[in-house]
This record gives sequence, structure tokens and C-alpha cells, in this order.
Amino acid sequence: MRISEINRKTKETDIEVKLDLDGSRKNEISTGIGFFDHMLTAFAVHGGMDLTVKVNGDLYVDGHHTVEDTGIVLGAAFKQAIGDMKGIARYGTAFIPMDEALGFACLDISNRPFLVFDANFSDDRIGEFDTCLTEEFFRAFAFNAGITLHLKCEYGKNDHHIAEALFKAAAHALKDAKAVAGNEILSTKGVL
Repeated sequence: MRISEINRKTKETDIEVKLDLDGSRKNEISTGIGFFDHMLTAFAVHGGMDLTVKVNGDLYVDGHHTVEDTGIVLGAAFKQAIGDMKGIARYGTAFIPMDEALGFACLDISNRPFLVFDANFSDDRIGEFDTCLTEEFFRAFAFNAGITLHLKCEYGKNDHHIAEALFKAAAHALKDAKAVAGNEILSTKGVL
């Protein structure tokens, strides 16, 4: 069972994450930022995961701590749930269209965290979500999960569609990479 539960409390956020990598897409997401809830739900559903995220953050400041810290905790939960990485496919790639926008993700569950992010937004916000926090979330997630993650919006005009295409592309790439494909670590080194 690839399941984890992590609670993290700081002076800025109080976060609870429960993650089942092989779930049936049962999700309970509450961050206080509606669009972010929508993106995390899409991430879980398209990634084939059960996800509970409960966040109390200092939204009176702005959404930065809530979004980044959620990425930190979700990334740590993923790393814990994936375990020793024996048997996983390790790599995943996906192109996801969202109306006029096309998102691309390519990743390696490698224990070598890195993020390449290439997407431009035309507005500062989508609802109460600061568009610049899309990159902050994925950086926090990738670095804490131990994932090399490349994300790019090939093209698009609507910021909602651009962000959603990226979240869904990352989810589909992750779904492929976390799939059990054998019983050995996929590495010439024998270790990740």
C-alpha cells in the first residue's frame, strides 16, 4: 500500500495531507483558495490518487505561504508514499490540451529534484489565486518529492486553461511514472 499522511504546522500554515497513490480518486481539498482547490482536485483525479488536503494559512497576507507550503507537504507525502521506488516506471510524459492551451510535462522520479518551468500568464490572478504561484507550487512539490520535473505551456491565451493544462499534464505524467512496472529499481546504478 503506497499511502502516506503528513501534518506540518508553522507560524504561517497548518497543513494536513493524506495521499494514496493507488486510490480511486476520492478527494477532499480545502485550502481557502478556490482555484487552487480546483487544480489540486484535477491533479489528484488525473493522477489516479486519493488526496485529502486541509490547509489553514495566513491568507490575510496573501496566498504564497498556503500554496508553497502545500507543495512542500504534498511533495513530502509523495516521497513517503512512493517508498524505495522499486518497480516503478520512473518516467512519465504527457501533453494535455485545455481548449486553446496545450500543456506539456515530462518527469523523472529520480531522487534528483529539479524544476524547469516555462509558462507565461497574461493576468496576475485567476480568482483568488496568484498565477505566479503555479511555478512556486510545482517547485516545492518537485523538490520535496525528489522529482525532476519539466513543465511548459506550448501555447495558450486563457490563464485558467494554461494553469489547468499544466496541472493535468503533470498529473498524467506522474500517473505513468508511479505505475508499478516490475520489481527492480530502474537504474543502471541500482539505486535512486
